[in-house]
Amino acid sequence: MGATSDAARYLQPSTLPDALTALAGSLADQPLTVLAGGTDFYPGRVGRPTDVPLLDITRVAGLAGIHRGEGGWRIGATTTWREVIETPLSAAFDALKAAAREVGGMQIQNAGTVAGNLCNASPAADGVPPLLALGAEVELASSAAVRRLSVGQFVLGNRKTARAPAELVTAIVVPDWPAGTRSAFVKLGTRKYLVISIAMVSAVIALDAAGNIARCGIAVGACSAAAMRLAALEQRLVGMAPAAAIQSISAADFSGLTPIDDVRGSAAYRIEAARVLVRQALAQATGSAG
Repeated sequence: MGATSDAARYLQPSTLPDALTALAGSLADQPLTVLAGGTDFYPGRVGRPTDVPLLDITRVAGLAGIHRGEGGWRIGATTTWREVIETPLSAAFDALKAAAREVGGMQIQNAGTVAGNLCNASPAADGVPPLLALGAEVELASSAAVRRLSVGQFVLGNRKTARAPAELVTAIVVPDWPAGTRSAFVKLGTRKYLVISIAMVSAVIALDAAGNIARCGIAVGACSAAAMRLAALEQRLVGMAPAAAIQSISAADFSGLTPIDDVRGSAAYRIEAARVLVRQALAQATGSAG
């Protein structure tokens, strides 16, 4: 296991078994903090030394890259946002690529990871709504077992996830969608770039031979403690023509959201913004002018 001169405070393993052994052996009162891109960890500690033991997983073999697997795609835990942008993928991933371009500037996209965005669990994390809408699962490994949770089961609230101290996120697994599936990501902020969301929406849409909605995933971020998939709305839209579906969106479809009032917008404004953004995302994903 590679390490710096202070192995007790900074570990940099090169294999997954070594990383999992380190997590299993860390003290309960001071568990290892897993570090990948560090784009959230380090800015929060500017001007003061690191005061927690770190497990740097950037050199762990097999955790990087996007690969085709049986029944879907596997996004490794250390895959960066730049890799998401540059990897050739179907239009079902257009929303995730659009979100990737919103994650800070190019320097952040080159270092920040998809799994890190999930583990950070910010209500306004740009990558969460596209992964929710795609029906992605988070793969968690420990020395004892491997399990998968849906993104909605994994991200529990503001800065809170279902990851146990001895577990490491190893991948995000995205299931296959029908051929021709398209997606869109729409974000509202106080300016165009480098901004925290007031509200954001991702929509993934598959149409049938008649041009009606056959399958869809719709998720809203920054309007509750964790981004939410609108399952009831998704079910209601199946079988509808895109234009009719867009026009049918109403405030009642967002009753499950629990937005807050803050300096970026009121709760009422966020609900209305979510309604407008869902319409825009559906229009983009279906190529509809509705």
